[in-house]
Amino acid sequence: MNRNILPISILFALTLLQGCSKPEPKVIPDSEINAWFDSEYEELIQMSPLQLTTQGRKDRYGEIDDMSEEAEDRKLAWMEESVKEMESKFDYTLLSPQSKVSYDLWKYQYEMEKGDLQFRRMNYVFNQMGGVHTMIPTMLINFHKVDEASDMEALVSRIKESGRALNQLLERAKLQTESGIRPPKFAYEYVIQQSEALIQGQPFTAGKNNAPLWTDALGKIDKLEKDGKITAEQAEEFRTNTKNALLESFKPAYEALIDWLKTELPNLEEKPTGLSRHEMGNAFYAHKLKSSTTTNLTAEEIHQIGLSEVKRIQQEMLAIKDQVGFKGDLKEFFKFVNSDPQFFFPNTDEGRQAYLDESTAFLDEIKQKLPQYFGILPKADLVVKRVEAFREQDGAPQHYNQGTPDGSRPGTYYVHLSDMKAMPKSTMEGVAYHEGSPGHHMQISIAQELESVPKFRTQMGFNAYVEGWALYSEALAKEMGQYKNPYYDFGRLVNEIWRAIRLVTDTGLHAKGWTEADAIKYFSENSSIAPGAIQAEVRRYMVIPGQATGYKIGMLKIQELRKHAETELGDKFDLKAFHDVVLGGGALPLDILEKVVKEWIAEVKGS
Repeated sequence: MNRNILPISILFALTLLQGCSKPEPKVIPDSEINAWFDSEYEELIQMSPLQLTTQGRKDRYGEIDDMSEEAEDRKLAWMEESVKEMESKFDYTLLSPQSKVSYDLWKYQYEMEKGDLQFRRMNYVFNQMGGVHTMIPTMLINFHKVDEASDMEALVSRIKESGRALNQLLERAKLQTESGIRPPKFAYEYVIQQSEALIQGQPFTAGKNNAPLWTDALGKIDKLEKDGKITAEQAEEFRTNTKNALLESFKPAYEALIDWLKTELPNLEEKPTGLSRHEMGNAFYAHKLKSSTTTNLTAEEIHQIGLSEVKRIQQEMLAIKDQVGFKGDLKEFFKFVNSDPQFFFPNTDEGRQAYLDESTAFLDEIKQKLPQYFGILPKADLVVKRVEAFREQDGAPQHYNQGTPDGSRPGTYYVHLSDMKAMPKSTMEGVAYHEGSPGHHMQISIAQELESVPKFRTQMGFNAYVEGWALYSEALAKEMGQYKNPYYDFGRLVNEIWRAIRLVTDTGLHAKGWTEADAIKYFSENSSIAPGAIQAEVRRYMVIPGQATGYKIGMLKIQELRKHAETELGDKFDLKAFHDVVLGGGALPLDILEKVVKEWIAEVKGS
């Protein structure tokens, strides 16, 4: 007998064992988990009528969000259950790389909201930068489209609802005050001005001028009548109903808010420091930094990065000063660029229109070059507009409002033009690229138009990623051949040092006991930004702590990842492909972005 041959019975048993062994687990298809995410996201977004409107949808069109703490509790409890379901339903090890990112993001947003809970009453309910007192009217005017009679009925309903929402927030502000948390005095002074502007003019007060919401409603009603969507009688009924809603719901809520704010003014500090003056202020600021930068950098680390970047950028500024032949030091050059008439449009309607026209021209020019640097391009249009009068502030920063995913509403680059002396020509070009393309408009529009990821990822907006990309775009525009005027290239550096100074001043205010005057002094000594803009900026940092740190931290990370990819890939590096990887998954926390880029590098290396 050949001892090397196993008996047939043993071979048969081995065969049976092999046949009964468990098959290799199958990778969960993206389509399966994406369908689950889409279903969950639909439940989540249905909790916010205003977010539905932002996306161009008309679900719950006559409603405004529940602004109460109880509503926040219900949302957080829902998110907790959703994460638990996800963890039990999907084995993370069986997901594709793209689905792992989605899984991580769904859990990440829950963890951040959960972290917010202990600091619920520390975010200032009303401030001059973006409180609901101006957000709701802005949305009703710009986002609530009226195409049919039912849309106008919904608008009237929302005007009524705005009173309820504002009253809920007023109650929350009172709870915040009872907790010992009060904003600086200037914040409420601005909010009073903004709120009073909303209830000035017809139908609230006598005179020829109309209040903003009344003007908007009349225009929408007139268009419905002109288009034959409603009769003259229906139009008159809508005017009556709108007026009643404004007078009976909207006005009383704003009057109550204004009255309360005025009673609070004597209790507010004229010259406050930042969050460190509040109980739990240091812990809250650390949380805000983590939220804004999506990193674990400490306030001190961010402060030092800012100081280092300020020094580096000033060296580049000196080079441009020498290039244009200016005789004098950098501070004298700052003064020249900040005051010489050639760098400003007239403080007239013609000058304001010129600012809008030139910004549009810069964006039209760079749009032609985008295909050379990006494979993925946005479909949505972009318009440049002046901020509405009721919320316009001298020297306040320009900003972007996203369009709808279906393109029915374009993205809008908004500019504050009430004081043209605070809007120098030199910085205009870089800001246009930041807010427009290849900055916010391009990044946000591409995200909204993505079809390969679940819907929730098309609407995410991590601060460090979004603002970091926009600041990266300002520098990228130079690579693309823009900034032909050296003074405008200097303006690009003004914009960049502005963001570096933010790292220093934001952390100075909230972690080092700086006053508003301390921050303004550092800002003034290290930049050519107009005094009015500097004050507006510093006051912004004081009421929305940490947010301003995301820009430079995000930009530095994207530049770091690009340099790493260039080094690792050598001749295989493709800038268009790199940009598509960064933009092709929507906004991401910086650590997840780094993981995605490094996986792409490994994939290219292996190809």
